[in-house]
Amino acid sequence: MAQQLPIQQIRNIGIIAHIDAGKTTVTERVLYYTGKTYKIGEVHEGTAVMDWMAQERERGITITAAATTSFWSTKLQPAKYQINIIDTPGHIDFTAEVQRSLRVLDGAVVVFDGVAGVEPQSETVWHQADKFNVPRICFINKLDRIGADFEKSLNSILERLTARAVAMQIPIGLEERFEGIIDLLKNKEIRWTNEDGSKYDEKEISAERKAEVAKWRSKSIEKIVEQDDQLLHKYLSGENIEYEDLIKILRTATISGKIVPVFCGSALKNKGVQLLLDAVVHFLPSPIDIPPVKGYAPDNSETELERKADHNEPLCALAFKIASDPFVGTLTFFRVYSGVLKTGTALRNSTRAESERIGRIVRMHAQHREELTEVCAGDIAAAVGLKNTSTGDTLCDPMHQIVLEALSFPDPVISVAIEPKTKADLEKMGIALNKLAQEDPTFKTKTDIQTSQTIISGMGELHLEIIVDRMKREFNVQVAVGKPEVAYKETINKTCEVEGKYIRQTGGRGQYGHVRLKLEPLEKGAGFEFVNKIKGGKIPAEYIPWVEKGVKNAMEKGVLAGYPMVDIRSTLFDGSYHEVDSSNIAFQNAGRIALQDGARKADPTLLEPIMRLEVIVWEEFMGDVLGDLNSKRAKILNMTDRGKNKVIDSEVPLAEMFDYATILRSLTSGRASFTMEFSHYAEVPYNVREQILNGKIKKE
Repeated sequence: MAQQLPIQQIRNIGIIAHIDAGKTTVTERVLYYTGKTYKIGEVHEGTAVMDWMAQERERGITITAAATTSFWSTKLQPAKYQINIIDTPGHIDFTAEVQRSLRVLDGAVVVFDGVAGVEPQSETVWHQADKFNVPRICFINKLDRIGADFEKSLNSILERLTARAVAMQIPIGLEERFEGIIDLLKNKEIRWTNEDGSKYDEKEISAERKAEVAKWRSKSIEKIVEQDDQLLHKYLSGENIEYEDLIKILRTATISGKIVPVFCGSALKNKGVQLLLDAVVHFLPSPIDIPPVKGYAPDNSETELERKADHNEPLCALAFKIASDPFVGTLTFFRVYSGVLKTGTALRNSTRAESERIGRIVRMHAQHREELTEVCAGDIAAAVGLKNTSTGDTLCDPMHQIVLEALSFPDPVISVAIEPKTKADLEKMGIALNKLAQEDPTFKTKTDIQTSQTIISGMGELHLEIIVDRMKREFNVQVAVGKPEVAYKETINKTCEVEGKYIRQTGGRGQYGHVRLKLEPLEKGAGFEFVNKIKGGKIPAEYIPWVEKGVKNAMEKGVLAGYPMVDIRSTLFDGSYHEVDSSNIAFQNAGRIALQDGARKADPTLLEPIMRLEVIVWEEFMGDVLGDLNSKRAKILNMTDRGKNKVIDSEVPLAEMFDYATILRSLTSGRASFTMEFSHYAEVPYNVREQILNGKIKKE
């Protein structure tokens, strides 16, 4: 099936938010109003189309980013627009799903809870969207809830996320009196006239609201006309600005990031979603509104290449997600940036220098599939059965190769040991873990050399719980699970120079590698840096990469307790070689020896993951919760009011947070809730470090 719509009538959008802000409920209404479904699915009833996994329906949360395609027309733009939507998870444990989705999307709808406003994960997804320069619009949801406050939620966006947020709508009433919306651009009241929200009326602003609406409207109009000199002149001259002109300038300002339009409603009560769809069409970019995608030649990373969103350009696509489908096997989701991808086409995976052939192409609607024969520039689809492609790989025309920037993901922060319950489970477990690791870049597996146990690592307890549950349900593997362990890391605090020699003479040709390294600590989160300062050919150029490889291998197992080492710059500044005995392996070993010796001399220390914690609690339990947090080495950042509740923002070591849900429930008689996300790594205090190291040594 060929691409029917012009590329300017495509919108690739993601719906992103903090957990429980109502992303999936918004998406379900979108599917209903666009005619994709004929019955509204509800998260709380376990009938949401986009939450199709059993684990999602049981827990009422989104775990995996689900893709769908729908079509929409507006009164202003009656042509049919294709909207490719990705509904992303809100829980921080599944942050990889948000990250890889934002990489291939052109725009985003950020949903906020009208009671809570900006929450911790709201900030995380906002900054992820900043990283990928994704234009966005905001939707303040749940204005029917007790404690809803549109103005307070808008102010939290202005204060904590962006000063460029501008209200395009304001609510008529709040909580149980939430009746409709005022469109500030049209200067009209909008009220829904039937239960499913499919019909609404536009009326003139009522007399009692005129003054308030005029105040809000003037603020919004001023922000828009500031973006265009001609409109600004008309506005200052007292002339009326046409609605179509406002829409046109606001679109340009939204795509360039100069304005972030804010809309409102209640998805659960079927109010505001059609107007949000109009906003997606009016303000978010099509594939041709964003800059051409950039990459480099496979054989020369210095040569920058670009591909425009054009059917006539050479084919270029990015694989952004791998999923296992029980009926068709491996699905590779991809975004076509240029050219046309057809079934039967031979492609090049330029990232891995491998060949691929496209057998079947499908368009996904949650877990349902629609067969396609081709996918054009700007569109998103999935290929069935690709053998050599992983998340972040570039697929391109073999005659016009390009490598796009790969996706990067955070390292896991928590691990558990698992063991198969029977011999039959052992083989199945290996297959299941490989498939799950291929799907999820933040999920890692390894075998502990000392205990021979299989260790699985992820972004949090829930992440690993879901992994184990999927192993049981999808792969029929029964496993015993150990206690969670923190993924500590090691680093150095001092600078030192060190020598590494690897000299072996066993008759015949020997081994000779000699290096001198300078080791320096980097700021937390900087990773690893290798600098080559060899001059005068003291070490031949072909051996330098092997020194780096040896250093990297040594960093996988630190000198304190065997945890990976991070945040180190290693500068190779001197050394020597032997005409006959030097080899790649000798210099690799010399680099490894130098790093290990240097790390011991450079004041090694232990790093632990620090979590950002938000606790919402009744005031009467505030003292008990704060006392408990202080006992957990927490650093209190802020305390605010949210309605009748208190909100405590803090940073706390992950090691102190196991079973916190049970502890908090006990302290507050169940009248508190919390959200937690990874923030950064920090040095472990000396007394705690000694306890960890002693425990580690005893255990081994």
